[in-house]
Amino acid sequence: MTFPELIQAVRNAPGNVVIPAQWGQGRASFGGLVAAMAYEAMAAVAEAGRPLRSLAVTFVGPVEPEVPVSFEAEVLREGKAVSQVFCRALQNGQVLTLAQASFGLPRESVVQVEGLPAPAFKAADACQELPFIRKLMPEFTRHIAMRWAVGGMPFSSSASRDMGGWMRFRGDGVGEEPMEVSHLLALIDAWPPATLPMLKAPAPSSSLTWTIEFVQPQPALPANGWCQYLATIEHARDGYGHIAAQCWTADGQLLAISRQTATIFG
Repeated sequence: MTFPELIQAVRNAPGNVVIPAQWGQGRASFGGLVAAMAYEAMAAVAEAGRPLRSLAVTFVGPVEPEVPVSFEAEVLREGKAVSQVFCRALQNGQVLTLAQASFGLPRESVVQVEGLPAPAFKAADACQELPFIRKLMPEFTRHIAMRWAVGGMPFSSSASRDMGGWMRFRGDGVGEEPMEVSHLLALIDAWPPATLPMLKAPAPSSSLTWTIEFVQPQPALPANGWCQYLATIEHARDGYGHIAAQCWTADGQLLAISRQTATIFG
């Protein structure tokens, strides 16, 4: 199934979704897709017209591919401007993902601060793309192109605390339609933790928690367009890495601000 087909599936029946193996990540389903599905379930119950401001996700356990998963969303509070919504992803009776979203209308304010400028990356065509190699790379990477402009590839003994570059969907049903929050959730989470390039050899790693905030209104761009991503390791020790990241459009407009706690088994 394509990414648009999976998003439509959770919109149609959030209580019974099957993620195919081609969207896998080791023994789990791709976390960015799981987060996108949780967001869609929450957006469906939030008051209409309120854009997503913040999303916090805890990956309790792996969501197994090819096994039905249920996304159960409930409104915690509807205020005059902000909706607080919670979601559980359950599979085989177990809670495997928790998500909490804040949807909010704009309000007048004298505080106006622009985001940090986008990095001066080389053009996407001049950057090395992470290839999809069956049985070696996570299955979901066949759907998303990532091109390195800063830092090292995973397991390259890099000393850099920064990692990033360009990203976009490879095609596969994603075209010139407007990019939505779900697209960005998948694109941003496609990048490996910025701690992986520091390892000398392959070792397991996964997101423990992920918080992402969206700049509203979102700049208009096609769903298959290039975006820029830059992550910085702020601290890593004892098998946990704390990583901050930002995402911009190709022309440098800020899209999202991300923070991740990653586990490292190596």
